Amino acid sequence: MRILLVEDEEDLGFAIKQVLMSEKYIVDWVTDGAQAWHHLESQWTDYTVAIIDWLIPELSGLELCKRLRSHQSPLPVLMLTALGEPENRVTGLDAGADDYLVKPFVMAELLARLRALQRRSPQLRTETWSIGRFTLDDANTMLTVKQPDDQEAQSIPLTLKEFQVLAYLMENPNRTIPGSKIRYQLWDLDEDPVSNVVAAQIRLVRRKFARYACECPIKTVAGQGYRFEP
Repeated sequence: MRILLVEDEEDLGFAIKQVLMSEKYIVDWVTDGAQAWHHLESQWTDYTVAIIDWLIPELSGLELCKRLRSHQSPLPVLMLTALGEPENRVTGLDAGADDYLVKPFVMAELLARLRALQRRSPQLRTETWSIGRFTLDDANTMLTVKQPDDQEAQSIPLTLKEFQVLAYLMENPNRTIPGSKIRYQLWDLDEDPVSNVVAAQIRLVRRKFARYACECPIKTVAGQGYRFEP
């Protein structure tokens, strides 16, 4: 899951990003509304939730929410703010926020509200992917492969990045996805990954499959990208 975090308080923004990354989220952190809108408009990144502070420079969190909803965006939004009066909550929710968290808060509550958004939003329910013989489980970062000859299913432990690559491709089965799209979707925009980072990661995934004597379902489409063929 990729999250857009919009928070101009550096200490708080850094702390939130670290906590989210520890929970396996991919996080883009920006500090003003103009940067946030640039990210939201980008064709390269698809966010599954946005965490937006109300009082940010350039374009307020309230204005961001209104702009999102005026563009018919269904992106779930968790609003952060120090404005905790009932009328402020009503204003934020009416602007398009899906939930509202008042500062100061504990990180456990932030994570709980994200989980609640996941339960309410069908597009965020991604605990398990099952396609053909392949089942990917978010709870333990494990891939289970059913053998074609009815032998016992093979369980393959995955690193975080292996898991993210497989999850993204399994969300788009039989669709060819350019390596550049995978790179922008699964690597932090603050990083500067080498140009062949996607090809290198795909090689690691294939080696992992080979180590467990399983055929890898990720196919290379020359000059176009990669495709998950279950």
